[in-house]
Amino acid sequence: MPINLLLLSCIYLEISSASNLQCNLKIDELMKNVTLFLKGTFTILSFLILSQCKPMPTSSSADEKTFIVASQTVDCTGVAPMKCLQVKEKESDSWENFYTNIEGFTYESGYEYVLKVRTEKIENPPMDASSIKYTLVKQVSKTKK
Repeated sequence: MPINLLLLSCIYLEISSASNLQCNLKIDELMKNVTLFLKGTFTILSFLILSQCKPMPTSSSADEKTFIVASQTVDCTGVAPMKCLQVKEKESDSWENFYTNIEGFTYESGYEYVLKVRTEKIENPPMDASSIKYTLVKQVSKTKK
């Protein structure tokens, strides 16, 4: 007799002592199976939930850049006419327009800066915005020019 039918008969029918022992054994077997099933389900669900978590961003040197910021801004056109910082990564590089801001950095005209910034990729950025977020890690120097 399948275990479910046996359990139903144990629960709903009056049973003798001999069949009561048989029912208790089947109930114990069912409880072991249910416990094993629940443990397996919990383990699988835990794995699936944890595998969907994204790792915390780490601050490694690969995510950091050093920028030299010029002492003057220039007129440039992004979405609209604006003032752009002039930046370069090495002293020997040419100045390039920098169309976005550096979070935590306040520019003051007349000073050349050396900055260490952290870069983070932005998922699904607005069409008129940078796909990279720049955050000031350290102002290495500020020189009057």
